[in-house]
Amino acid sequence: MATIRKRGDLQWQAIVKRQGHPLQSKTFTNRKDAEAWATVIESEMVRGVFVSRAEAERTTLNECIERYEEEVTPTKRGAKQETYRLAVLKRSKLAPLAMAAIRGQDVAKFRDARRDEGIAANTIKNDLNTLSAVFEHSRREWGINTLNPVRDVKRPSPPPGRDRRLLGDEAARLLEACDKSPSPWLGSVVRLALETAMRLSEVASLNWKDIDLAHRVAKVRGVEGRETKNSDVFRAVPLSLAAADVLRRLPRNIAGRVFPIGSIAIQHGFRAAVKKVGIEDFRFHDLRHEATSRLFERGVFDSMEVASITGHKTLAMLKRYTHLKAEDLARKMG
Repeated sequence: MATIRKRGDLQWQAIVKRQGHPLQSKTFTNRKDAEAWATVIESEMVRGVFVSRAEAERTTLNECIERYEEEVTPTKRGAKQETYRLAVLKRSKLAPLAMAAIRGQDVAKFRDARRDEGIAANTIKNDLNTLSAVFEHSRREWGINTLNPVRDVKRPSPPPGRDRRLLGDEAARLLEACDKSPSPWLGSVVRLALETAMRLSEVASLNWKDIDLAHRVAKVRGVEGRETKNSDVFRAVPLSLAAADVLRRLPRNIAGRVFPIGSIAIQHGFRAAVKKVGIEDFRFHDLRHEATSRLFERGVFDSMEVASITGHKTLAMLKRYTHLKAEDLARKMG
């Protein structure tokens, strides 16, 4: 039987003692809450499902995040990206709350606040996945027993995939503008992206030691040479004759990088070129859409072969990046 006793003028303490279980106690501001808590604890003990929440009640989310950041994040390949997401969580209104006090509705408010800030749906989804990982690891490894409130929260739906392709003479106009750009590298960067479907980060991080022009293969590493987006150490990208020709024409530099400019500089140059020739609503990442679609339009590769070239892990993702022209499909239909 639980004991409810008054402590001072404003507090009530509930104490639950039961054979085979450690003593449980918690203090409340009114008797009704103390009795309700004691009833739940006793019921769980009787049913054999009781798990002490003491650690979860005295440990804040911020404390768990800091420990997770120190012990777990450095072991991951995507450590840098996860550190950014953990920083967002540490600045949120959830951070000072006890782990046991965070409910699904609190997480939903965090999600909605991020959305109202104009944060992209996929970024919010990644934030929630990281928060969920902190809860799961805290429960499994550190004995902080509490339900994972993120499980009850709906993830934001991603926006529809872009289907922007280069139309008419846009490709020719774009390449001409890139060739005339203040950056002598931009034209080669764009041509290589159109031939290989490589991501901007992959093109920018290319190193001569990873390129075998004799066999027309490039080993693509991720940002800062650590990983690709899909967490491989590297992936092998076959080079078309045109792609190999682009690389053969480039001068070599002492640093070993194929393009001695970073992703940000490439983005700025590309936007300026697009604007100069009046091509509307076309981004550098759309080159990946264009290149992937062109591979299918050649009619010589099946889906698995195209995925091998582009580095897509699933056919569902490959489909999102493939936008075949209806008129070309009509011609094939006869």
